[in-house]
Amino acid sequence: MKKSAFLILFCLCLAYLYSQENNGKKYPVLPAVELKTIDGKTFNTKDIENDGNPIIISLWATWCRPCILELIAISDVYDDWVEETGVKLYAVSIDDSKTASQVAPFVNGRGWDYIVLQDVNSDFKRAMNVVNVPYLCILNGNGEIVWQHTSYAPGGENEVYEELLKWKKK
Repeated sequence: MKKSAFLILFCLCLAYLYSQENNGKKYPVLPAVELKTIDGKTFNTKDIENDGNPIIISLWATWCRPCILELIAISDVYDDWVEETGVKLYAVSIDDSKTASQVAPFVNGRGWDYIVLQDVNSDFKRAMNVVNVPYLCILNGNGEIVWQHTSYAPGGENEVYEELLKWKKK
């Protein structure tokens, strides 16, 4: 009798600990990698922050049509998103040394208000375990990756917006 009571108590304790672990879900954090701004300054991804508001990280390239379509679609609603959620978007170009010089004119020609960084050697891309672009993730106010997706289809920005609403600063 004592043995079975102990076994039941032990199982209940394990079940409680397991449920606490799942409820207090742990999210991956952004890796610290040195990138370049489009004006050539060094920027470390550990410095990405937004005062507790959500952050979007978008990996893209000038040669990637779906990447461009996604960033254009977000650009159309970005000001509203900033007003409603306080979001900040970091667009990380993975253009290599052959096409990296095209990034600044490309971005400036579109008037994007994003913070644009360059990952010429794909160090950040590798650290994030990203295989294909476009890749987009959302960080919560603690800098944890809480949502991510690859590819883009028209209207996909609506799903991004719904996720942002979940993580906006209360």
